[in-house]
Amino acid sequence: MNNSILRTPRLILRNFAIEDAQSMFELNADPQVIRYTGDEPFASVEAALSFILNYDRYTQYGYGRWTVIHSQTLEYLGWCGLNYNEDNKETDLGFRFMKKWWGKGYATEAAKECLSFGFNQLGLKKIIGRGLIENNASIRVLTKLGMKFEKEFEAHGSIAQQYFIETK
Repeated sequence: MNNSILRTPRLILRNFAIEDAQSMFELNADPQVIRYTGDEPFASVEAALSFILNYDRYTQYGYGRWTVIHSQTLEYLGWCGLNYNEDNKETDLGFRFMKKWWGKGYATEAAKECLSFGFNQLGLKKIIGRGLIENNASIRVLTKLGMKFEKEFEAHGSIAQQYFIETK
């Protein structure tokens, strides 16, 4: 994706940048935000910065997770994007937003733009989305996007569900 930017009426999606380190640290420091992810919080802002500096998905695959910024206020909302999994040769859609932005449609709006990019720009044929079964909000976003249930599996000591959407 190089330095391209995805836009929606309310959002800007762009590559992770050094200036995101503090916000990414704060995002992952909220136990409610990472509750269903299996991720640990960053140990420090420096650890978040190291993650950003070592994130090689854009150069390796041409896409990845992107920082989501509010187009009017330029506030950091979280991240959303596509991730290629080398092990199973699948691309998954993921998103994580600051709690204060939950329930406002931002995850759905950003995710819809990512799906469009994946199908129309990257030529992907199938994109998956996963969520722990108790993460109702994320599962709701996946189904609003038109994703269909595919299977259940174990993840992080819980039951997870996988959804998918394919090009027509």
